[in-house]
Amino acid sequence: MSTSNTDSHQSLKLAVAMALLRSKLLHNTNPPPPHSDALRWKRKAKERKQELLRLKEDLREAEDGLRHDLFPPSASCKCHFFDDLGKLSPNQFERGSNRNFNDVLRRRFLRQVRLKERRRKRTDDSIKHNHYSDIVCEDETEQLRASIDFLVELCDTASPVENSNFTNWSHQAVDFILASLKNLLSVRKNVEYIEGIINSLIMHLVRRLCTPLKGDELHHLDADHQFYVQHLIRKLGSDPFVGHRAILSVSQRISLIAESLLFLDPFDDAFPNLHGCMFVLIQLIEFLISDYLLVWSRDEGFDNMLFVEWVTSILHARKALKLLESRNGLYVLYMDRVTGELAKHVGQVSLLQELNPDIINILFH
Repeated sequence: MSTSNTDSHQSLKLAVAMALLRSKLLHNTNPPPPHSDALRWKRKAKERKQELLRLKEDLREAEDGLRHDLFPPSASCKCHFFDDLGKLSPNQFERGSNRNFNDVLRRRFLRQVRLKERRRKRTDDSIKHNHYSDIVCEDETEQLRASIDFLVELCDTASPVENSNFTNWSHQAVDFILASLKNLLSVRKNVEYIEGIINSLIMHLVRRLCTPLKGDELHHLDADHQFYVQHLIRKLGSDPFVGHRAILSVSQRISLIAESLLFLDPFDDAFPNLHGCMFVLIQLIEFLISDYLLVWSRDEGFDNMLFVEWVTSILHARKALKLLESRNGLYVLYMDRVTGELAKHVGQVSLLQELNPDIINILFH
């Protein structure tokens, strides 16, 4: 009896053990629980996010690869754009900036400008009423404004000495401005609007000549920055549309500064800045006349009225400087050199001598 009970217990234990073993085997062969799938997808998502971050970084470096495209970080403009900085040109003929610059430079500049207002999407109805030339003119105007805005911001914030990219970017901006201006003037549309844009650019650059850079604690003019801005106006003046207006604006500014100096205490903190600005402005007029007047006079679109206006303005500036002769005779001497250069060039072009005999007589006497 006891033997049969023992056998029953052994059989029960064996059955339980086999059931446990079978259960364990079945448990191991079942698919993993859902939470392991979540971990696996979470890991894949993290890897994909890291990959996207790497791609964004590569894209950013490609877009902003200004330091690695063509020039090393400390390289200056590989051209002759700033060769005559602060000096008279040895050869007095139009030396337009090199327009065949490398396509890499063009793309680099466009990436820096980052046009904020691209051509707006036009509805089908508006396209039907617009001519192709109007669309091209709008694009050129947009490019002109973008290039001007870029150049103005560059002159306001960057130092030519401290920022190695100043020469590269300013050169390209000037080339873009001149190219867009030439295309716009060729179609003779929106001339008054374009004139307003150019006048605004000239006034801003002339004001920058006589204003310290932002952040200058001493509020003293940086001579190097002055000469670079002066040179930019000089290069932009190769186009007579800009050059005539630049001379007019600069000569008017000289008259205003002369009036300020007349009543200003020589020990005033503003006096050194105005004094230095005066010579840079007079020199700029000399450069523009010496470099371009003969070339402008051969242009079919030579603006006779504007020429007479800025010659009159120069003579008025000279008269204003005469009042300062007792304080500083160098102003008048330097201005006499400018008017002498102007008279020499006018004397070589008979057409200019016939424009306004009264003004020309004053110029030659």
